[in-house]
Amino acid sequence: MEHEDIKPIFALDIGTRSVVGLILHKRSTGYHVVDMVREEHTERSMLDGQIHNVIAVSTVINSIKNRLEERHGKLKTVCVAAAGRSLKTIREKVELPIQGKPIFNKEDVLHLELSAVQKAQFTLAKDSGDKHKRVNDYCVGYSVINYQLDDQVIGSLVDQRGEKAAVEVIATFLPKVVVESLIAALQRADLELEALTLEPIAAIQVLIPPSMRRLNVALVDIGAGTSDIAITNLGTVVAYGMVPLAGDEITEAISDHFLLDFNEAEDLKRKATVEERVSIVDILGFETEYSQNEVFKEIEPAIDTLARGISEQIIELNQQSPKAVMLVGGGSMTPYLPEKIAEYLQLPKNRVAIRGLDAIKGITFETALDSTPELVTPIGIAIAAKESPVEYISITVNNQTVRLFDIKQLTIGDGIITSGMELSKLYGKPGMGIITNVNGRALSIPGEHGTPPIIKKNGLDAKLDDPLSHGDVITVENGQNGKDANTKIKDLLDDIKKLEITYNNDLVTLNPKLFKNNKESSLEDVVQDRDTIEVVYYQTVDEVLKVVEPAYEKPNFTSKRTIFINNEEYDIPNKIPQLFLNGSEASYTDAVRNGDTLEYRPAKETSFVVKDVLKQTNHLYANEMKVSFNGEVVVLEQVLVEVFRGDEKLTLQSTLNNGDNITIKKVKPSPFIYQDVFAVVDVEFTLDTTKKPIMLKNGEETSFADSIMHGDVLELKWTEK
Repeated sequence: MEHEDIKPIFALDIGTRSVVGLILHKRSTGYHVVDMVREEHTERSMLDGQIHNVIAVSTVINSIKNRLEERHGKLKTVCVAAAGRSLKTIREKVELPIQGKPIFNKEDVLHLELSAVQKAQFTLAKDSGDKHKRVNDYCVGYSVINYQLDDQVIGSLVDQRGEKAAVEVIATFLPKVVVESLIAALQRADLELEALTLEPIAAIQVLIPPSMRRLNVALVDIGAGTSDIAITNLGTVVAYGMVPLAGDEITEAISDHFLLDFNEAEDLKRKATVEERVSIVDILGFETEYSQNEVFKEIEPAIDTLARGISEQIIELNQQSPKAVMLVGGGSMTPYLPEKIAEYLQLPKNRVAIRGLDAIKGITFETALDSTPELVTPIGIAIAAKESPVEYISITVNNQTVRLFDIKQLTIGDGIITSGMELSKLYGKPGMGIITNVNGRALSIPGEHGTPPIIKKNGLDAKLDDPLSHGDVITVENGQNGKDANTKIKDLLDDIKKLEITYNNDLVTLNPKLFKNNKESSLEDVVQDRDTIEVVYYQTVDEVLKVVEPAYEKPNFTSKRTIFINNEEYDIPNKIPQLFLNGSEASYTDAVRNGDTLEYRPAKETSFVVKDVLKQTNHLYANEMKVSFNGEVVVLEQVLVEVFRGDEKLTLQSTLNNGDNITIKKVKPSPFIYQDVFAVVDVEFTLDTTKKPIMLKNGEETSFADSIMHGDVLELKWTEK
């Protein structure tokens, strides 16, 4: 005789419409189902997986217990599951300023994730009307939807720098009241809770062994009122969810289309699932016969809605289509449903399958049962309770006793969340920042970041993701607040642009002028909130000479002459200092750049010839071009204006008088040609008739009329004829 445990395993699957009771024995080769009893609720005592009428539910439980006890003896303990449909899924996002913070590490990322989970937990409390954020829900799992850096989605935040980090999570919670009401109903039936699990976990326990949980698989339990979803990946269950659509939607569609009451529609749905032809009598008394395909073709839109809802929830939980989908529960037998789910998830049809009792390995039955997917979860509850029962563990967090629902690998972070401590307040607050304005640009200078909390487990340093065990003592000491921003003017300037020039043959370095709130300042001055900083650089000849030349005489406009150019008045001082920038005459308004050479000579009488007046009044009168001729630099000038004093046409060398009114007319410029050079250079001609001139431009022979460009190299050579 096979060896088996003497004590039978009694399990209950308390559903929305019915309760299933099972007796199992554990044998050396697996599990043996000894007996099964199913009873429907006589009233709506269950809603969304939560017991609403403890007495009514306990009456059904007691009836099942009595029937099984008649055949198998006294039953004192029972294994049950909290319905997956009672899980609450919340999506939340948390942001954290990280400007100026050292490299973002794994511990920081975990703290950010758990802060988002706790925010979701507080959202649940707020939605339930609890203003004090009391923890009334167990977190049974969460998944990261995405990480963000400066509002851009990024694969990982570790070692990243920026101004703002964020994480968005989808977290799943089980209300404590669900567990408490289950225990209350069992106590009324004189039963003790032997083990507790979640229905999705129970189904996974028997359908997806641990060795397969590294695969990304979705398990969907389609019941009467809801469809419960669990996702496996990387060796564990990573997410849970629920869709408020299931078999009842299909029943209601049948009821509406064929004019049947709900119970008759439910009966028709079950018959049409297994029989090729069915006969119905509608509320008007007409009897009609339909084929299986005719029944479900008429309600295909409802089936499509159910498939789409399940698929969308899977995508939201998993952020992509899984590798495969397993369907269990009575609603999974709805025709066309697996094909439609595969279509919405863009999976091959053979990757979405209904799994029944035949998919459970190592299980035998006392009496033959149909391989229906309805019984997968009840059997899974019994086996999961035996193989991996979910228990409560008790820990201490800062001298407060905390009990946790051990449904997954618990961490210190889970303990802190369940204790009600706000994770966002554990890190030290950042110091006060300051806002300043530098040359019209607003700058925000953050304070120092606070330090992380000091966490100890049983007296030893620990981290948020360290595992928890029963009896652990956790202490959490808040991190220190960061210091307020403390910065100097020099810290705000990326690069102090010094001006280095040669002035009258001496090398001179000029630092910019600094002003804080309109008062002269220095690089070492400390910046306060709302300070205005101005950095003034030396940019013109006039600004430079005021610093480097004590005897600098700015043009004196009290002694001046007035000239009218095209009827516009200009004042020209009688004396202007002689200025040379990089060897050329300069104006006091000319820009000075790093490396320039500046020369200053005492003032002399201002020239009042046309050319100088136009130059002093910033009128363009000629184009200049530099070329090389026979090894020397030659400056060519092309006049661009015609100048008139009344009807008198002037040259650039004509002298003007105080009060003259001259008119400038633009002349269309023409290209410079080779022969223009001979107007400004002296060329020696030979009397030797055996030689002839050859003109070269950039090494190639050219002619008098050829155009020339700035920088061309010109040559004139005499060669033998």
